[in-house]
Amino acid sequence: MAPNAGAQMTDIHAAAPNGKLRDLIEQAILTGDFGPGEKLEEVALAQRFGVSRTPVREALHQLSAAGLVESRPRRGAVVATITPERLVEMFELMAKLAARRLTPETEVAIVEAHKACKAALAKGPDAYYYENERFHFAIYAASRNGFLIEQATALHRRLKPYRRLQLRVRNRVAASFDEHAAIVDAIRDGKAKKAATLIRDHISVQGERFADLMASLPSLKAG
Repeated sequence: MAPNAGAQMTDIHAAAPNGKLRDLIEQAILTGDFGPGEKLEEVALAQRFGVSRTPVREALHQLSAAGLVESRPRRGAVVATITPERLVEMFELMAKLAARRLTPETEVAIVEAHKACKAALAKGPDAYYYENERFHFAIYAASRNGFLIEQATALHRRLKPYRRLQLRVRNRVAASFDEHAAIVDAIRDGKAKKAATLIRDHISVQGERFADLMASLPSLKAG
């Protein structure tokens, strides 16, 4: 049993056992304790968190439904690997959720971030890069989905060097700002499907450069 497993067991059973256990396993995945493709043994997890196998099985089922865990033949539950397709789907879903769940506070954050992007236009790609980052994080927050926010933030960090280089492509900053404007309008109007389409086009617009970026994900994760 892992250190402090007794305290963890007390916490787990204090309220909603499966929900708490799910959160603990999710956190271990997000922090890299369990890597992409790694097998998640029910017995080992039960020992680590001081519970029986039944709540572990239920927690893994919930994480599978969320896309964080995959069930594979003859291997059981493994940590899901983020593919380029899944990455795009994740951003599309966040845009949809932002449009559906927008609050006055998150709307202000998105609009202010967009204004900051406009002010940075004349300062060059590097200045715009930081405001562009703020803009995307504002959309993440507006989705109000903790799992997606964690995943998107982690991937955002890994892709930082490539995002900066993409903004140095001729006319890319101005085009990026125009795309932001359309995304903001769709989210504020509550047009979830349109917002998702615009986000997909926004992150895919570089064509082959974007494909190369996605192909580099395995080496970025190893770095």
